Amino acid sequence: MPHPVSRWTLRTKLLASVLSLLALTMLAVGALTLVFTQQYLERQLAADLQTSLTRVDDRRGGDARVPPAGFPGAPFRTPGSGDTLVLELTSTGAVAVDVLGVAVNSVVDQRGRYTVLTDAQIATLSQVAVGSAPVRIDLGDGIGTYLVTSRALSTGDLLVVGLSTAPVEELTERLVAVVAGGTAVGLALVAFGGTIVIRRSLAPLDRVAATARGVSRLKLDSGDVALAVRVPEADADERTEVGQVAHAINTMLDNVESALQARQESETQVRQFVADASHELRTPLASIRGYAELTRREREPVPENVTHAISRVESEALRMQELVEDLLLLARLDAGRPLEREPVDLSLLAVNAVSDAHAASPDHAWELDLPAEPVEVPGDRARLHQLLANLLANARTHTPPGTKVVTRVRPEGGHVRVSVSDDGPGVPEPLQASVFERFTRGDDARTRAGGSTGLGLSIVAAVGQAHGGRVELASRPGDTTFSVLLPSG
Repeated sequence: MPHPVSRWTLRTKLLASVLSLLALTMLAVGALTLVFTQQYLERQLAADLQTSLTRVDDRRGGDARVPPAGFPGAPFRTPGSGDTLVLELTSTGAVAVDVLGVAVNSVVDQRGRYTVLTDAQIATLSQVAVGSAPVRIDLGDGIGTYLVTSRALSTGDLLVVGLSTAPVEELTERLVAVVAGGTAVGLALVAFGGTIVIRRSLAPLDRVAATARGVSRLKLDSGDVALAVRVPEADADERTEVGQVAHAINTMLDNVESALQARQESETQVRQFVADASHELRTPLASIRGYAELTRREREPVPENVTHAISRVESEALRMQELVEDLLLLARLDAGRPLEREPVDLSLLAVNAVSDAHAASPDHAWELDLPAEPVEVPGDRARLHQLLANLLANARTHTPPGTKVVTRVRPEGGHVRVSVSDDGPGVPEPLQASVFERFTRGDDARTRAGGSTGLGLSIVAAVGQAHGGRVELASRPGDTTFSVLLPSG
């Protein structure tokens, strides 16, 4: 099925437009040439016919009926390049003969050979009105079509003279063939030459597109980005249309590069601030917890309300310390701190993580689905354990008691898929696109039994990416699966 015109390439559209205009022009010129040439030949044939009629009349009516010098004594040639027809009818309708006794009811060809007309042909020719404009008559029987005129002689006879239209028709046919052939050859030459010219003319546009494709393949969402790709200066001449596009793209890339550098500097400052703040907060938070524990060891009786307040201070200090540790870990991962690289048994990690989750929430139904053989990946054991622990904590926190949670480890091509599935209420659809972003919290549709910092899944995504993997989510009511794909080698 041919592509619609809207899907044609610019080269194809330009070439098709040029060829269409050329074809229309050549056909129009050819048609006009044919029309005017045919009109000219028709007028010339009519003029030759009148000349032939006059000369035949003069020869038929000469003094003493003596033929002029050179008269062959047989059917004679009259002016014109084609065959000539001569017919003389008496007033009684009989065919007259010339002074030499040779019938003139004949057609003479260019070689001097003649063909005697039949009675039917003579009857047709006798109908030509005297003094009327020349008419075309098809005599058939291999004789063809003639332009015929007639004249009344002083003797009362009717002289009919005709010239064959075959030369005009033959010349017209040749001219049609020349116009058609010239048009075809011209279109072929223009198509060949136009393809080369258009390709060379649009080559700078190809280089502009190649530059744009190169930029589109760059990772621009994070990290220090350097847009060193530019359209060559030779193609960015603003005096040409393609050069204007190339110059605009280069200017746009300059602006994008400046914006990306500003974004990177801002992100670096924020990450550095978070890392510094987290590091600095660890010590005072540890001190707060220490003083809270020291208060509980006091031998003297402490009022109950003070004891409750101290326990709340210790609890919130512990929660804040966990938040600070999470922020510090994310800052280190964002900064690209290298992780340990050693073989890690994911099957064993999954067993330990599920065992911890069961101890933390015995009201959930915890299940393991592991292959028969241990599955290993290169990575940081502590970070991978934290990844699994966060996935299980997410399921425990955001699903009601009695929910079944299944942890699976499966080799998958060159990766290993670690997934945690539950049959809880699911992640709301508006939240699914941002569930791995920082400080994203579930709404009331996923009931929480305890507090959440909103950093657990973002740590899962960061740890997975730091190991060269990726995270995935598939969720609907009754079936939610969080997956991490890690390279197996």
